[in-house]
Amino acid sequence: MSGAVRILLVEDDLDIANALIPALRRYGLMVTHVRTAADALAADPGDLVLLDLGLPDGDGINVCRQIRSVSDVPVIAVTARGEAADRVRGLRSGADDYVVKPFAISELLARIDAVLRRTGLLQPRPRVTVGDLTVDIEARTVQVADKPISLTRKEFDVLAVLAAHHGRVVPREQVALYAWQSVFEASSRTMDVHVANLRAKLGRPELVQTIRGVGYRLGSD
Repeated sequence: MSGAVRILLVEDDLDIANALIPALRRYGLMVTHVRTAADALAADPGDLVLLDLGLPDGDGINVCRQIRSVSDVPVIAVTARGEAADRVRGLRSGADDYVVKPFAISELLARIDAVLRRTGLLQPRPRVTVGDLTVDIEARTVQVADKPISLTRKEFDVLAVLAAHHGRVVPREQVALYAWQSVFEASSRTMDVHVANLRAKLGRPELVQTIRGVGYRLGSD
């Protein structure tokens, strides 16, 4: 993810903000933090807004509506309100996604990644080469030592998200959101099976590395 992507974090809880900001910056994002609805509406929204719905001087739902009335910047609602009605209300106010506290940082990063891709702000590298492996993400083709490799749709999707972040660890939640459009698949054995099949078909099992407790990485070392 490019460091040019700017995030406006609207969060009044300093403990949460102090945990999020370093994680977002390690992911290559530029972060501006504000704590109130008034400051959120006065600030430059950047490329994406992480919006707490429980703010001390106003309802985040109204903030989202006001942002949406003047801008199409992506908004991810970050809140403790987890009821279905609250989710629907948040999405109808103009939010692009909804994350319920408490959440894993890896899930939030996966959702940021997915929203940026949907809105065209994050463009994957169209072609990635690692050793004798070549992944053409746009053409959805894979070659090893110039030999075409046949993958299923899900196997390719798993490989594509790893290739797009070549050399970096990709959380399981992010792989799941890209390949299955659901973070719930992250805890499933289904992903492990697809990764095992992918390694076998590539014939280069060392390229798809498991980072225990986190996710996977495509790399040669």
